[in-house]
Amino acid sequence: MAARNPGTKLELGWISKVYVNQPAVVRHAEQIQKWRTVKGNWQAAWLLKAVTCIDLTTLSGDDTPSNVHRMCFKAKHPIREDLLKAMDMHDKGITVAAVCVYPARVADAVNSLKAAGCNIPVASVAAGFPSGQTPLETKLAEIKLAVQYGAREIDIVISRSLVLSGQWESLYEEIRQCREACGEAHMKTILATGELGSLANVYKASMIAMMAARRKQRHYKLETGETQHFVFFTQIQREDIGPKMLLGSSFDTGNLPGAEKALQKPPPVLAASLCMGDSMDEQLMLAVCPLHDK
Repeated sequence: MAARNPGTKLELGWISKVYVNQPAVVRHAEQIQKWRTVKGNWQAAWLLKAVTCIDLTTLSGDDTPSNVHRMCFKAKHPIREDLLKAMDMHDKGITVAAVCVYPARVADAVNSLKAAGCNIPVASVAAGFPSGQTPLETKLAEIKLAVQYGAREIDIVISRSLVLSGQWESLYEEIRQCREACGEAHMKTILATGELGSLANVYKASMIAMMAARRKQRHYKLETGETQHFVFFTQIQREDIGPKMLLGSSFDTGNLPGAEKALQKPPPVLAASLCMGDSMDEQLMLAVCPLHDK
């Protein structure tokens, strides 16, 4: 494995200069929601690609080994075989990107996927998900346990209180320590933008996250239904960190309301693919998109 990038030092000068033109962001978000969706073969292609970007997730209090096992089977076979054959995609290895569970269920997921003979990574929420209202020491211990159990991806959640109170140094240090605790596991940061108070705070929190875990961390999970936050954050990523940082942008199944609405949402697959075509799986997209929709 390549040497790990140490990140960058905290640049508070960048944070202090942040200004957001909120009316312009809102207008842009409204325009995007009026865009026409793709149809026919192209719609099928985008939906298949969307499936390969999903973190298939169960985060319920009543999760058991049996329902985790069923979810893992679905992760390997997300689409009916007859539908795949009809599209000549039955031999393309269409699976979801990962399965996501609580740390206590990581071993169940790892064993189920191993028994199914597939290499889909197991992701685990950690660091006090979903509220983040736990001591840092507990967050770090939870991350290490999840990795020890076999998680290859860790979805941390930031302490929103640090954002709302402007404690940027503390937020930087928290994310940096979480990244260290992940070891070789891939880290994703849940920003929970709906609880950050303002778009300026969304910008600042995203910049802090990138400083604390640059290059190694390619995912930023928003956990919000507010389109303007999604549009705004996508633009931040494009301006400040470039195409390669958006590798593997993913859906959470809990935020996927249906095929038609999925194609109307600006970022996950659509924005990631359109803005960063060089970082997507071009062979898969070509295989799935043999014809234009006429």
